[in-house]
Amino acid sequence: MYLTPQHILLAGATGLTGEHLLDRLLNEPTVARVLAPSRRPLAGHAHLENPVGELLQLLPQLDGPVHTAFCCLGTTREQAGSNEAFRAVDCDLVVAFAARARELDARHLLVISAIGANPTSGIFYNRVKGEMEEALKAQDWPQLTIVRPSLLLGERSEPRLAERLAAPLARWLPGKYRGIDACVLARALWRLALEEDQGVRVVESDDLRRLGR
Repeated sequence: MYLTPQHILLAGATGLTGEHLLDRLLNEPTVARVLAPSRRPLAGHAHLENPVGELLQLLPQLDGPVHTAFCCLGTTREQAGSNEAFRAVDCDLVVAFAARARELDARHLLVISAIGANPTSGIFYNRVKGEMEEALKAQDWPQLTIVRPSLLLGERSEPRLAERLAAPLARWLPGKYRGIDACVLARALWRLALEEDQGVRVVESDDLRRLGR
């Protein structure tokens, strides 16, 4: 467990999980600085640095030190508007963010993927998530934690119709397929960040629920 003040890099701080995670990070006594680039301004905080703009353009401007990086980026095919635009966010932008975090000497990357991620999947969404995971593994992180939540539950600032329709059923599905509250996922991410295991770890949704209780 970390005892020295931590410098954190967070992508996706305005999203459903990112909002919960940011709140937790800013209230952790061991966190000295959170660098959270975002498209719209975040509420001010003494330990928060918040460059505003498009993430891809902001990446070269980000500076260290960074110890741990969290990537909570994600969209849907419907929101993105095309397969290509979805891949640009959920794969290409995630990989670019991770590469920049590594340049800033981050040693642990925690990234939100999805249940069923598989680079050979016949389902486009799962295939892109799987390709993203493989690309991150190729970056040779000292510590890489990939979390694969089921359907995320919670109130989004920009509601997703499909998620709203599926949420009641998702709460009753068995095992790793049961939906997971975003606040629970955020707690699990922080607990995983405190672990110092080396190499790649993949954490499925049922284990995330347990860790985030």
